Amino acid sequence: MSIKAHPPHDLHEPVLLGATLDLLDPQKGESYLDLTAGYGGHAAAFLEKTDAQTSATLVDRDDYAIGKLSRFSENGVNLMHTDFVSATKALIEQGKQFDIVLIDLGVSSPQLDQGERGFSFKNGGPLDMRMDRRQELTAKKLVNTASVRDITRIIRDYGEEPAGKAKRIADAIVRSRPLNTTDELAELIKQTVHSGWKKTHPATRTFQALRIAVNRELEQIEQVLPLLPRLLKDGGRLGVISFHSLEDRLVKQYFTEQANSGYEAELRILTKKPIDGAIYDVHNPRARSAKLRAAVKI
Repeated sequence: MSIKAHPPHDLHEPVLLGATLDLLDPQKGESYLDLTAGYGGHAAAFLEKTDAQTSATLVDRDDYAIGKLSRFSENGVNLMHTDFVSATKALIEQGKQFDIVLIDLGVSSPQLDQGERGFSFKNGGPLDMRMDRRQELTAKKLVNTASVRDITRIIRDYGEEPAGKAKRIADAIVRSRPLNTTDELAELIKQTVHSGWKKTHPATRTFQALRIAVNRELEQIEQVLPLLPRLLKDGGRLGVISFHSLEDRLVKQYFTEQANSGYEAELRILTKKPIDGAIYDVHNPRARSAKLRAAVKI
């Protein structure tokens, strides 16, 4: 029994879905691994093509996402409630390999839209930002306990703010402690920066930086990339969707290393340049910054 590709109306539209299906080319009977399954938009489309639910595994570290993905388990799909590095290591230990592996590094729209998750200043809520609510570290704990030096580094390195601006924001955060809500932090940054803004709120980069730090996002990507070929069967295809330059830089670097490894290469790159969401998925606002890179196991 195939699962319909269309996600429920309350869930976000999967980014670059058409391009991902074209590049990874799912065939009937093939096995599928989604390391960041979210709310199942990509998974539903791929499983409709493969019609091989019992050989599919969907992974997510968000308990809310796992709840939404439970509809797949009724058809024999394996669900794993953990981060993608832990899932990858566990599957490798089990000797599992797949025809298709997909990893979408973005934050899901429902996470951003739920104020109580604390990811966005557009929907006020507690300073949380945890993708896995079982972990101890929250954005609130980070901004209220970290040193000026550490907060400056996080905003500079993960938010890509200039060093001077990052230091001003960090100083303001430490002076204004305790900070408890997304609204408080966003307003503090707006007052601190004192710059006119039209499209992009001055707190945007700081919120991105804190989210990356809380969830160890870049460390996770660095750890998982060299493991992914071991999850692929010969001829298996890998797709990676990134959403900002820090993520894409790591993916591009790994793909470039593979392309330049000669006889030692494990992957053949399918995308000389990434598929750009702003060009290929113009009707999905969430895809504006998305980039898709793909490769095949040699």
